[in-house]
Amino acid sequence: LNLDEATNIELLDNFEETINTCRRMWEIHMYMMYGTYTAYILFENLCREMAGIDDTSPLFHKLVSGFDNKVFQADRRLWEYSNRAREAGLADVFLQNDPANIAAALASVEKGKAFLKDFMDFMNEDGWRMQRMSEINLPSWVEDPTPALGNVKQFLLKGGGFNLDQERLKIAEEREAAEKEVLAKVPQEQRSWFEQLMRLAQKSGVFSEEHDHYLDLYTHAMMRRSALGLGKRWVQKGAIDDQEDMFFLIPDEVRRAGINPDQFDLRYIVERRKAEWEEWQKTPNPPAMLKEGFDMDQAMGVLVQSNDPIALKVVVGAMPEVRPELKADLYGTCGSPGVAEGPARVIMTEDELHLVKEGDILVAATTSPSWTPIFSMIKGVIVDRGASLSHAAIVGREYGIPVVMNVFEGTQKIKSGQRVKVDANLGTVYIMDK
Repeated sequence: LNLDEATNIELLDNFEETINTCRRMWEIHMYMMYGTYTAYILFENLCREMAGIDDTSPLFHKLVSGFDNKVFQADRRLWEYSNRAREAGLADVFLQNDPANIAAALASVEKGKAFLKDFMDFMNEDGWRMQRMSEINLPSWVEDPTPALGNVKQFLLKGGGFNLDQERLKIAEEREAAEKEVLAKVPQEQRSWFEQLMRLAQKSGVFSEEHDHYLDLYTHAMMRRSALGLGKRWVQKGAIDDQEDMFFLIPDEVRRAGINPDQFDLRYIVERRKAEWEEWQKTPNPPAMLKEGFDMDQAMGVLVQSNDPIALKVVVGAMPEVRPELKADLYGTCGSPGVAEGPARVIMTEDELHLVKEGDILVAATTSPSWTPIFSMIKGVIVDRGASLSHAAIVGREYGIPVVMNVFEGTQKIKSGQRVKVDANLGTVYIMDK
C-alpha cells in the first residue's frame, strides 16, 4: 500500500490487516515453538537416559549444530556487500566514517549512490527488522540502515571469508560423527523413535532463529510501518503533533478517529501517556513482575517445575553448578562448547555493537538476531541469562565459538578490556586481569 496516497479508509484497512497478521503469526509461533521445543526436551530426556548426556554437554550440542537459517542468509548478504564495497573502491567511505554517517557519505559520490540504491533494495527485502525484537517504537533498517551499514563496515574491518561458510562443513562433519557415537548407545528397537526425535530437535534452532526474523522482527516492522502511515496523515490533519505519537494510542482510539482525524485532537491523551512513559524509563525494568512475598528464586523454581519448553530452553535454562576446585570467577552452563581467551567487550545495548573488535570475548545480558553479524568477529560469549535454544547458544554453535550462559553477574563483574578465559566445556569464566 502506498501510505502517502491511500485514503483514510485504506489506511485503517491496512492497520487492521497488520493487526490480524500479527495475531496469526503469534498463533503460528506458539504452535511451532511448542511442537519443536517439546520434541527437543523429549530428545534430551532420551539422551540423558541412553547416552548420559544433556543439553549442557558438548556432545549434545554437536548433535544439534550445523544448520542454515534465514538470519544467517541475511548476514551473508551483508558480508557480500562488504566485498562489493571493496571492489567498487568504497571501502574507505565505510572505514573512515562512523556508521551513522556512512549513508550520507555514500550518497555524496556517484559509485556510492549506486551502491546505496542497491543496498536499500536489499533492505526492502530483508531489512524489515529493528534492533530489538517486537519493539515497534524503534526504527526499522528500511527507515534507518545505520545498523546494517555498520555491519558491512565490521565485515570490511575483519576481511576474509564468511565465517559460517568456513565452519559449516566442519560442524556438519562433527554432527554426523556425534550422531553415530550416540546412536551406537541406543538399543536397536528404540533407534527409530530416537532418530525421529533427533531430527525434529535439530530443527529447533532453525525455527527459533527464523521465527525471530519473520515474526518478532518482520511482522512488527509492518505494524510500525502501518502506524507511521496513519501518524503522518494525522499530523497533517492536526490530530497529533508527531507521527510517532501514534504509539501512545490504543487500537480502539485509532479506529474511532481514523476516518476523520481532522475532527479529533488526541494530544491530551498522548501527552499524559508520554509523561508516564518517560517516568517509567527512569528506573530499569525488573526481570519479572512478582506478587508480594514471592522472589526470583521461587519464580525460577515454578518455571522449572512447569516443564514448559520455552521457559526451560529459552528463558531459564539449566542452573550452574559451582565447583570450587575449578577456582573460577564465574560459573555458568555450556551453550556452545570450546575454550577461548581474549579481551572482554561488555555490550549492554544494540547501539554499542560497533565497539566490538576482532578477537573480543562478548559479555552481555543476552543477545538477539541483530547481534548475529558480530559473531563472525568474536572468540567467545558470556551472557548473564540464556538457555540452549536462546540466540547466543544457537549462533555460537553455528560459528563454532564457546558460549557460557547463566553466569548472572557477568556484566557486573567484568569490565571491557579485561582479559578473560571462557571454558564452555566446564561452564566456567576466569578473569585474568583483576
